[in-house]
Amino acid sequence: MNPLSVSIVISITSQTLSLYQADKEVCTYAISSALNGIGGEKNSGKTPLGCHLVRAKIGQNQPINTVFVGRRPTGEIYSDVLACEFPNRDWVLSRILWLSGKELGVNRLGKVDSMQRYIYIHGTPDTEPMGEALSHGCIRMRNQDVMTLFDLVDVGTEVLIQA
Repeated sequence: MNPLSVSIVISITSQTLSLYQADKEVCTYAISSALNGIGGEKNSGKTPLGCHLVRAKIGQNQPINTVFVGRRPTGEIYSDVLACEFPNRDWVLSRILWLSGKELGVNRLGKVDSMQRYIYIHGTPDTEPMGEALSHGCIRMRNQDVMTLFDLVDVGTEVLIQA
């Protein structure tokens, strides 16, 4: 699959992420968007809507369940023991697709900038439910799913987040 010819459509209503090549849906994954709903405001804990692009891909060649803090691997591998040790951590695991908004005043610049809000598509513990809005604003996916998606897209891939 040519990574430059793909796009991503995320549906908040159905809690799914679909990968398209040209106009053909190639695969669909269950996701978890924000518990606080939709919106682009800084510090809102909401998932922003609109047209985005993949600004950066982080985590290539890292093992599954690699723990990231501030987009850097910590050297930890997520486990039940680690989860008990840090029960309040918002786990960012395996891979990160960092999103940048494309729509001024909607998800780009000012008080609604998705990139400055650190909105990602990322892995989460496999114990976390999918299909339910429970994240802190990002799009959470199963680790194996986000690793597969990571390999199918490139920096610059279009991402549409819709209600």
